[in-house]
Amino acid sequence: MPRLHPAQLFRLARKNARRAWLNYGFFWFGAVLVGLVAVLFARWANQAQDWFVHVIAGRAWLALFITPTLTALCVWLTRQFFVGSEGSGIPQVIAAMHSPRRRQLIPGLFGLRIIIGKIGVGLLGLAGGLTIGREGPTVHIGASVMYEMRRFYPRVSPQLERSLLLAGAAAGLSGAFNTPLAGVVFAIEEIARSFESRTNGTLITAIVVSGLVSVALAGNYLYFGQISASITPSASFVFPVVFASVLCGAAGGLFNLLVLRQKRWIPQRLQGIRATQPLVWGAGLGLLIAVIGIASGGETWGSGYDQARALLMDQKETVGYFYPLAKLGTMVLTYMAGTPAGLFSPSLSIGAGFGHAASALFPGASASAVVAVCMVGYLAAVTQSPLTSFIIVMEMINGSSLLIPLMATALISSRVANFFTPPLYDALAHQNYGASPEEEVVPAEKDAVLAVEDAVLPDRTAADEEGPAR
Repeated sequence: MPRLHPAQLFRLARKNARRAWLNYGFFWFGAVLVGLVAVLFARWANQAQDWFVHVIAGRAWLALFITPTLTALCVWLTRQFFVGSEGSGIPQVIAAMHSPRRRQLIPGLFGLRIIIGKIGVGLLGLAGGLTIGREGPTVHIGASVMYEMRRFYPRVSPQLERSLLLAGAAAGLSGAFNTPLAGVVFAIEEIARSFESRTNGTLITAIVVSGLVSVALAGNYLYFGQISASITPSASFVFPVVFASVLCGAAGGLFNLLVLRQKRWIPQRLQGIRATQPLVWGAGLGLLIAVIGIASGGETWGSGYDQARALLMDQKETVGYFYPLAKLGTMVLTYMAGTPAGLFSPSLSIGAGFGHAASALFPGASASAVVAVCMVGYLAAVTQSPLTSFIIVMEMINGSSLLIPLMATALISSRVANFFTPPLYDALAHQNYGASPEEEVVPAEKDAVLAVEDAVLPDRTAADEEGPAR
C-alpha cells in the first residue's frame, strides 16, 4: 500500500473536516446558538418582568405612566426598525414554509435584525407589564439564528433554507420549554405539516442539541414543576374533561375571533388612529392594560407563568375567578399593539385560570388535574394543534398519568374552536403574509426546487458527500 505524503494527508484531513462540518458541525453549531439564545432570553425576560413588579410594588399608579409609555415605544421601534418581528413569530415561520411568495418574504422576516427586535422590543414590553410570552418569539429567534447560519454554507438552495428554518423553529421551542418531544411534534404538526426524510435528521439533531444546551445552562427542570395529581381510570373524571373541553374551546375561539376580526369590532375612528397615529394607539392600549392590571390587583402583569404554576400546585388563593377573562383581555390588547408578543405562556395561564374556576364545580376531582386539562384545552383551542398542545403540557408537568384526559381535552377543544375560527397561526400567516394551509409545496414545485439544487450541485452523489444530512 503506497504511503501518503504529508501534503496528501493534509488535503485528505481537510476534505474530511470540511465534509464533517457540512454534514454535522454546521447544524450542531447553529443548534448550540439557538439553545444559548433561548436560555439567555428566558433569563432576561424574567428579569424584565421582575423589574416592573419591583418598581410598581406599593405604587401601582406608576403603571398608568410606565405601561403606556413603553407600549408606545415598542410600537414605534417595531414599525420604524423591526418590521417583521411583530406578533409571536410562528405565523412568519409558517409563511416561510407555505406562502407562494416565500422567496420574497424570507429575507424580511428572518435574520439578525429580527433577532435584535424580537429580544429587545419583547423585553421592553415585559418591562412595561404587557401580556407577553417568550416561547413563540423564541421559535422565531431560533429560525432566524439558523437562517443566518446559511452564510457559512458554500451552496445555498431553497430546500436548505427551508430545512434551516424548520430546524431552528423546532429547536427554539425545545429550548424555550425544555420539551424536545414537543419540538418534534410542533415542527411536523404546525410548521411543516409533513415529515420529510430529507429533513428529519437535521430536525431531530437540532432539537436534541438545543435541548442539551438548555439543560446544561438551566438544568434539567420541569417548566411548571411536578404536578401532584395522579389520575386512575375513572368515569367520574369524564365530566370535568368534557366541561373543560367545551369551556376552553369556546374561550379560545373567542380569543381567535377578537384577534383575527379586529376590523369588524373596532370602531372606524379607532382604526383611523391606529393607521395615522400609531404612538397614540399604542399608548392608549397600554393605558387600558394598566387599568386592568391595577383593577385585578396585579394578577394580569407579564406572561402569567407565576399564576399558572401556583394554580397547578393547588395554591387556589393566588388568583380570583375573573382572572382568565381579565388575562384574555390584556392578551388581546397586547396583540393589537402589533409588537413582538408570544401567546404560549399567556394561553397556558388563561387555561389555568379557567381550570381554577372549573375545579370549584367538581370538588371531587383533583384541582391540579382540572387546571392541567384546561391549560391543554385553551392552548389547543387557540392554536388548533392538539398533538403539540397536550405533549407540551405533559412534558412541562411530567403528567404521564394524565395522558388520556390531556389528549381527549386537546382534541375536543380544538374541534369546538374550529366551529368559530380557523387555526390562529395559519390565519395570521394568511392575513399578513399570503400563506394558506392549502398552499403546500406541490409536486411540481418540489421538482422545481430539486431542479435548482441540481443546477447548483450537478453531481448529486458528490453533493451528498459534502452536503448536510437532510
